Amino acid sequence: MGQALIPVDLKKRIDSLPNTPGVYFFKNKDGHPVYIGKALSVRKRVLSHFRYYGETFSKEGVMLGETKAVDFIETPTEAEALLLEASLVKEHLPKYNKELKDDKSYPFLKITNEEFPRLLVVRGRKADGSSYFGPYTDAKLLRQAVAMLRRLFPMRTCNPIPDKACLMYHIGQCKAPCIREINKAQYAQIAKELRLFLEGRRAALIKNLIRRMKEHSDKREYEKAQKIYEEIKALSAVPKPGVKESASVLNELMDALFLPKLPIRIEAFDISNIFGKEAVGSMVVFVDGKPSRAGYRRFRIKTVRGIDDYEMMREVVRRRYTRVLEEKGELPDLVVIDGGKGHLGVAKGELDALGLKELPIISIAKQHEYIFTPDKEGPAIFPQSSPILQLIQRLRDEAHRFAITYHRRLHKKEAMVSLLDSIPGVGPKTKANLLKTFGSLRKIKSLSVEELVSRGNLRENLARNIVEALR
Repeated sequence: MGQALIPVDLKKRIDSLPNTPGVYFFKNKDGHPVYIGKALSVRKRVLSHFRYYGETFSKEGVMLGETKAVDFIETPTEAEALLLEASLVKEHLPKYNKELKDDKSYPFLKITNEEFPRLLVVRGRKADGSSYFGPYTDAKLLRQAVAMLRRLFPMRTCNPIPDKACLMYHIGQCKAPCIREINKAQYAQIAKELRLFLEGRRAALIKNLIRRMKEHSDKREYEKAQKIYEEIKALSAVPKPGVKESASVLNELMDALFLPKLPIRIEAFDISNIFGKEAVGSMVVFVDGKPSRAGYRRFRIKTVRGIDDYEMMREVVRRRYTRVLEEKGELPDLVVIDGGKGHLGVAKGELDALGLKELPIISIAKQHEYIFTPDKEGPAIFPQSSPILQLIQRLRDEAHRFAITYHRRLHKKEAMVSLLDSIPGVGPKTKANLLKTFGSLRKIKSLSVEELVSRGNLRENLARNIVEALR
């Protein structure tokens, strides 16, 4: 019995597994997980299971007898693999994951039913109105995971609530409702986002954060919008599952979407209005499943007035591939559009008009993470654990990140220049002269009245007004 009996295709698959933390799946002939586990080294842990391959008298051997495929999701740490494992078991209900079927001997995470909830590690559930997550099989790893969660979702640990801020506030792991640094509604938002995270609903969480970021930016509360943007970046990395950036995933993508050839080069597009009136488009490039940043492109929308995502997408796709054709550049093997069936339709129309009818194109809709193709009315639906969906999500998320970065740069420049507009006596000519002479508002802010007079050729009273206003 043992590894000598393992079929060749399974053995090759096991040999290709990474020596990194993650969650692994044993799947039956129908592709459904019969067992989901977590590991510090996916490859070593899976190999340890397959020592029992061929046994008919042990539970492990029987499980392996049903296993026809092995899959995995990488995570940054084993602690994050623990959280992911629990949410995936809840989603798929694998036949052999008996230990995670609500066993009272294992710990749970609890978000308490209080005015300002706490995140606790507890044994067993109670009918107390609190939210419970788990159970989790490793208490030590769970403590590491909780430390990470408290950094991402700062909530109080004290009970009862004191009348002054404690150490947790000063190290950034509590928002201090005790001294009213945060109100009840704002605190409830943090608890809601933590629930989404623990339920494995990462897409819904990111969408919620993006909505809040837009609300702040529409009010020109750019500092608050920036803080939420940093949260989105952190959540996009932790414990966002890693993508199997290998030929196997690209082959799976090609087969699943009936692509004419392996999608070695993929270009993904996003349109963003998050920071107000300046609309921008972005394009990112993945080669062999990995970002190729030299190929990234930004587009400042030129022909569309108002908010019209469809027309903006038309413009960006038209500009991109008109230029590729004119310069005889490299066409991608697949185009990915951020949006639903409507966004896909307008992008496909532009490709057809340019004579690129055979260029494969798909879209990913944020609401349900569905994949749309031009030849089918309904979407292709993949589970969150699918490496195909994870690759497409990563393309979409990178295009969105790149668009937001461009927006921030444009609006920072706009906000800085508008400061000069608010100073009495500074008209368009004076502003243009100052920026031409000194290069940036930051440089102007560093100058004295005398320097502005001598180098900027300004009157002394105007130079003094500028210095005082910028200070």
